[in-house]
Amino acid sequence: MIDLKDKKRIVIKLGTSTLTHKTGKLNIRRMTNLTRVLADLQNSGHEIILVSSGSVGLGVGKLNLKERPKDTPGRQAAAAVGQCELMHIYDEMFSKYSVTVAQILLTKTIISTPDRVDNVRNAIDALTAMGVVPIVNENDTVAIDELELEIGENDSLSAIVASIVGAEVLIILSDIDGLYSEDPHKNQNAEIISVVNQIDGYIETIAGGAGSSLGSGGMATKINAAKIATAAGVDMIIMNGRNPEDLYRLFDGEQIGTYFPAVKS
Repeated sequence: MIDLKDKKRIVIKLGTSTLTHKTGKLNIRRMTNLTRVLADLQNSGHEIILVSSGSVGLGVGKLNLKERPKDTPGRQAAAAVGQCELMHIYDEMFSKYSVTVAQILLTKTIISTPDRVDNVRNAIDALTAMGVVPIVNENDTVAIDELELEIGENDSLSAIVASIVGAEVLIILSDIDGLYSEDPHKNQNAEIISVVNQIDGYIETIAGGAGSSLGSGGMATKINAAKIATAAGVDMIIMNGRNPEDLYRLFDGEQIGTYFPAVKS
């Protein structure tokens, strides 16, 4: 298993299912524990960069909608409302531990333009040097193409961010313990795969499946993220985010989730 103690820059991706209840409302207990653990990890010397889903999901809850809107304008509206709520929550919760947060909203155009990529990297470098936790999300309010085509999920975005900022590790917190040999919802005897040294056709096949009703990702998007991250020299881990204190166990060297080692150049 990977030794995280000496890893400096770490990107952590938080899925909608980790941040909210199925109702779309904030999971207050989990978020409280999560911000405390992340602040503590930063205090121990790690640079923490968050890629956070949840704007549409929180917007659904804030607007008292019964489900995630299926039309693009509806999702844009939910994202606009939810993004304000999301950053307010992060700011309030991290401030209890004297940690300042910053919002960075990205679009496909930005991460596809070299000059703009440099600007993103420079901004994040400056923020982490000041002890700030950057919180990255896709700008779902204006990124219409991504919303319509469902290619703007944050699993792949987190891997792109990790490669842009030269992170050493990407940790994806999800609602599943890791990659299983089969769908654990259909086969209770499915076994978790601890290490994936190579992403081949077999791995891609068993990764099929959709995400939660409030999110847009699934295991397939996480495998795509692993491809991006490991090719860029970034180690990646998929683990369950239901108990944020498991991050301590991970950083103490315990085997948790599924580990994707970076491709050696």
